[in-house]
Amino acid sequence: MNMNTQSQLLKSFDNQSPFHNALCDSDEIGAFEALWLGEDVKSSKGIATKFKSFPEASHADLIDNETMIKEHAKRVYDIFDKERIKPSLILRSTYNYPKRLNDAQYPVSLMYARGNINFLEEKSAVAVIGTRTATDEGKARTKRLVKILVDEGFIIVSGLAEGIDTVAHQTAINNGGKTIAVMGVPISRYYPTKNRDLQDEIAKNHLLLSHVPVLRSYQQQDTRKLNFFFPERNSIMSALSQASIIVEASDTSGTLIQAKQALKQGRQLFILDSCFNNSDLKWPHQFLAKGAIRVKEPEDIIKNLG
Repeated sequence: MNMNTQSQLLKSFDNQSPFHNALCDSDEIGAFEALWLGEDVKSSKGIATKFKSFPEASHADLIDNETMIKEHAKRVYDIFDKERIKPSLILRSTYNYPKRLNDAQYPVSLMYARGNINFLEEKSAVAVIGTRTATDEGKARTKRLVKILVDEGFIIVSGLAEGIDTVAHQTAINNGGKTIAVMGVPISRYYPTKNRDLQDEIAKNHLLLSHVPVLRSYQQQDTRKLNFFFPERNSIMSALSQASIIVEASDTSGTLIQAKQALKQGRQLFILDSCFNNSDLKWPHQFLAKGAIRVKEPEDIIKNLG
């Protein structure tokens, strides 16, 4: 990649962020993607382990092949150009990396971002999460809860999935609040596809994040082998938030992954009272015994968050 081409690619990145110059590092992108394509990296744990051994290193320091780094970076830029998106980067080695992410068991080393990165500087963020197959009652509770949280000045964090996540994001937007969506797919894809307009709205006026490598995901034909990115997404959502609030979930819901992470990370975990009233569910009482807080009224959350 010649200097003129690289300069043009860097200029294509989102310049609305005050961190623009620090973030536009094509070598870090190329090296990050190369690490994920390597045989010894199966999850974020693999990269986190590498950085634990070399805490001052950059991604590029871990790849001894400059040509490959440049080639991978160009492929990523080509995909972004094709999809007409302009992500920024959040890197573990830069000052804009949220310190809260270090509370995760295996902190992500890079995230692609679209939207207002300044949202990450605000501490009043709570995750509102739940099942993809939400009931009408669950959706109504989510709307009521999120409106109250927005009125209190909280940023709403969720995972852009169908069901509770979608209602949480949309309610925050409709009530003039701020929302952060953490994806379990690459920043260049729409998921779920029915949320295309919502995803575009968040990317434009709020904040959209993805820790998922672009090239590995496009190269992997069997998408089931990429499912582990969703639990990692839950860990990120929990780490970014003061607390996680579960509106509705089954005993086998992926939402419970975030519940476990929240407690491990020293975050507050709130569970709506309706979950306890469902005699078929075992998990609410199990997490209550581990330190979760039972919520009978939304004000219970406000009171506990101070």
